[in-house]
Amino acid sequence: MVGIIMGSQSDLKIMEQAADFLKSLDISYELTVVSAHRTPKRMLEYAETAKNRGISVIIAGAGGAAHLPGMVASCTTLPVIGVPILSSNSIDGWDSVLSILQMPSGIPVATVALNGAANAGILAAKIIGTFDDGVAHKLQQYQNSLEQKVLGTVDEIKNSHPNAFDR
Repeated sequence: MVGIIMGSQSDLKIMEQAADFLKSLDISYELTVVSAHRTPKRMLEYAETAKNRGISVIIAGAGGAAHLPGMVASCTTLPVIGVPILSSNSIDGWDSVLSILQMPSGIPVATVALNGAANAGILAAKIIGTFDDGVAHKLQQYQNSLEQKVLGTVDEIKNSHPNAFDR
């Protein structure tokens, strides 16, 4: 199971992208709001009990100062994937990216692109796929579908443009 947490309800639209990908592969998840600043005791309890609740990977999204992923990572041995979110109080999102990316030695957080919750879901599935052959097979099918999508686009261009590269 994957734990998907976010700093506030305003992050839900982005974080649902991770949930949607996991759902498409039939990977169970839980989704909730856990604020590092406004509910630190809840954050600590969530991180400390996640493994015993069956969580294998935590995806943590946060905007602004974006302390949630790093603080959760400091309280659990589970892998944490941070999703920097462009928040309403940010100029361009770099505050969130750098807050999650620049973790001190010993407390790693895998970090995806700004608003990159879909990739966080994919990465969580890949982590689970290292020990679950069913998930690994579904991921291979997903990757194959990406290849077919690109090749379909190549064919469309080839059919509509006489000077298209055709190999």
